[in-house]
Amino acid sequence: MERIFSGVQPTGNLHLGNYLGAIRNWVKLQNEYEDCIFCVVDMHAITVWQNPSILQSNTRETAATMIAAGVDPKRNIIFNQSQVAAHAELAWIFNCIARIGWLDRMTQFKEKAGKDKERASAGLYVYPNLMAADILVYKGTHVPVGEDQKQHLELARDIASKFNHDYKRDLFPLVEPLIFGPATRVMSLKNGSSKMSKSDPSDLSRINLKDDVDTIARKIKKAKSDTDVLPSESAGLKGRPEAANLVSIYGALAELDITDVLGQYGGRGFGVFKPALTELAIAKLTPIQEELKRLMSDQTSLDCLLKSGADRARSITDPIIAEVKEIVGFIKP
Repeated sequence: MERIFSGVQPTGNLHLGNYLGAIRNWVKLQNEYEDCIFCVVDMHAITVWQNPSILQSNTRETAATMIAAGVDPKRNIIFNQSQVAAHAELAWIFNCIARIGWLDRMTQFKEKAGKDKERASAGLYVYPNLMAADILVYKGTHVPVGEDQKQHLELARDIASKFNHDYKRDLFPLVEPLIFGPATRVMSLKNGSSKMSKSDPSDLSRINLKDDVDTIARKIKKAKSDTDVLPSESAGLKGRPEAANLVSIYGALAELDITDVLGQYGGRGFGVFKPALTELAIAKLTPIQEELKRLMSDQTSLDCLLKSGADRARSITDPIIAEVKEIVGFIKP
């Protein structure tokens, strides 16, 4: 049986890159797969300091954004990670399966920890093991990932393989990545060579999903481009990262190939293209914003949705983690 698992951190105020690179793809997946699990990974979030009240707010907002964007909480399981204890239990077992050399090769730890890695939390170092547990505690078979997460998915495969080998059981599947097409990696509006990120100090670098119409228009107008017209073929975008990024965003929002976008706008300048992109972005994001406001206005109902999702998640994880404990040699309570 194929089972999809994917998670997103509750960073708050999700941006266009989160939507195009992950959440919108989840909406498509629910129409292609019968078994989809989508998780707000609040345990991953605390690998760096979080204000507790803000973390709770961000967790709710992230879940609400997923639902507002079209992820159906009735057809799929939507919950926050900390409500399902099996994630943490399996992560500890995987801490004992994974090798330090494997974790030392994880490039994201090096990027996030920076030069002073001695001051980074142990959780930040071992969080790829928790990521593996997130997937395998459901025996997930496929995970939609961006290019920057492929290394962690390879680690999850290594952990699953070593567990199966060490305990001579064919328990965990070797999870496969699902990598989508246009705009899986949305770049900064100010630097086409850097990924769109909330951590960028310039708010003009990203379109937040909560930005109003005027803000979206202003950000696209100020987005870095160049003086040349758009080419008629995709090869003409080589060496033009900002132009390529804006064309890619348009293609993703309109669900068109880059060649189709250039067929429509090739030979035209950004004075024509940017207003068209603005109109398209507003048309796509406004309905999401309106539904997000409605969901966030009823916190009680939103919490009930998350609790219901966690209950459904535990119905899957409870027998799997019980089997793992028995295999490892833990005495049943």
